[in-house]
Amino acid sequence: MAAKLYIIYYSTYGHVEKLAQEIKKGAESVEGVEVKLWQVPETLPEDVLGMMGAPPKSDVPIIKPSELPDADGFIFGFPTRFGMMAGQFKSFMDATGGLWKTQQLAGKPAGLFYSTGSQGGGQETTPLTAITQLVHHGMIYVPIGYTFGAGMFAMEQVKGGTPYGAGTYAGDGSRQPSELELAQAFHQGMYIAGITKKLKETA
Repeated sequence: MAAKLYIIYYSTYGHVEKLAQEIKKGAESVEGVEVKLWQVPETLPEDVLGMMGAPPKSDVPIIKPSELPDADGFIFGFPTRFGMMAGQFKSFMDATGGLWKTQQLAGKPAGLFYSTGSQGGGQETTPLTAITQLVHHGMIYVPIGYTFGAGMFAMEQVKGGTPYGAGTYAGDGSRQPSELELAQAFHQGMYIAGITKKLKETA
C-alpha cells in the first residue's frame, strides 16, 4: 500500500501555495507515495481580505483535523507573522486537541516550509517556533539539513529557505519564488516523501 503524504498549507498571496505545488511535484517523483495538497481554513472575513489585496483562494480542498490521521506523513507550510506561523495555521493546529489527547499523530514524520516578507522576517524563527506543534503531537520533525547540496550555499542571489525547510521571500508581494527556491522546494518534497515511505515500510 502506498504511503500517504499530505502537504497542508495556508497562503495569503500565493507564495506559500507556489512552494506547496513544487513540493508536491518533488514528492510525486518518489514511487510508492500518494501525495495530496490541502489548505487550512481562512479565518479572515472576505472584506478584510479584499482590503489587503489578497487574491481569491484556489480550489485546493480544505482539510479538517479529523482527516489528519489518514496520512503517514506531513509537510506543513505557512507565511510568517512577526517571526511565527500565521494565525490561520495556528488556529487549525489549535483545533487538533482531540488528536493530541489520543496521540493519533505520534510517530508520523513532518516537515515545514514558509514565506517571509524580508530577510530578517523569520526564515529561521518561523520554523523554529512551529516545531512546538509537532513536539506536542509526538510527530517526528524532518528538517532538510544541507541535503540540497550546493544550493544551500548560494550567495549570488537572494534565496529563502534554511536547513529547517524550503522558503521564499515575498517582499511587498510582487516577488515570486525564484527558480532556486522552487528547486529547494522540489527537493524537500522528494526528501520527505522518501523518509515517509521508509517509515511506513518498516512500521
